Formats: sequence, structure tokens, C-alpha cells
Amino acid sequence: MRTKPDPKATAFGIDIGKKVFHVVALNAAGAVIQRAKFSRDTLLAFLEAAPKTLIGMEACPGSQWLARRLAAMGHNARIIPARFVKPYVKSNKSDTVDAAAIAEAVTRPTMRFVAVRTPEQVDLQALHRIRDHLVAQ
Repeated sequence: MRTKPDPKATAFGIDIGKKVFHVVALNAAGAVIQRAKFSRDTLLAFLEAAPKTLIGMEACPGSQWLARRLAAMGHNARIIPARFVKPYVKSNKSDTVDAAAIAEAVTRPTMRFVAVRTPEQVDLQALHRIRDHLVAQ
């Protein structure tokens, strides 16, 4: 692993992409102390070596899987609806800027989060969507 996690990190924000994951770490004062990008495998190795802390990501299909993996590592993984992250984006949209906004949003005491679901709950939710779609036709 090329990049080592900063031991002073108290929160991470992850922007999830198809192949690349952008990560921003914040210190206790909320200042950005590290920016990095990873593939899926290197992201998991990086976060395994990171201090066990708060990690935020936007709600998307991959966030449930990643949140379960991070929780199994001992992290406090939180999923944030995208509409609640948008106000924290400070400049032109990019993956790193989004990761910084996610990191800031996850530290807010009044932030609302999506529940991390088990694989069975995700499968059941997908079945209900299919059923509802078929009934609507």
C-alpha cells in the first residue's frame, strides 16, 4: 500500500465511484489532513490500517456493501442521503470535493443517516421493488 492513513484522522469521507474511490480525512478540528484515491482493494487495505473512526459515504448501491465491510473492521460507518451532502460542497464539483463534503457532513451532530442494512434486507427491498413494478403494469 503506497498511502498510509494519517493517525490523527477522526473522520473520513469516501466518494464512491465505479472503479476509483476518493477519500478525504479530517482531524479533530475538522481540517482536511489527507486526500487520496484508491481502487476497491487498496481502499479496504487503507481503511484496515486506519484508526477506527467515523466514516461517511453518500447513499448509492455500493454504500450498503461498503458500510457493512467497514463496520466489520470496527469503524463507525454512516450513509448519508445525497441531498444532505450537497450543502457542504464548497467549490466546483469533483470527486475529491465531494469526499471532503461527505467528511464534513458526517461529523455534523444533527445529520440524518440511512440505516445500514443486512444483505437479506437489501435483497428483500429489491424484491418489493420488482413486485411493485409488476403490479403497476
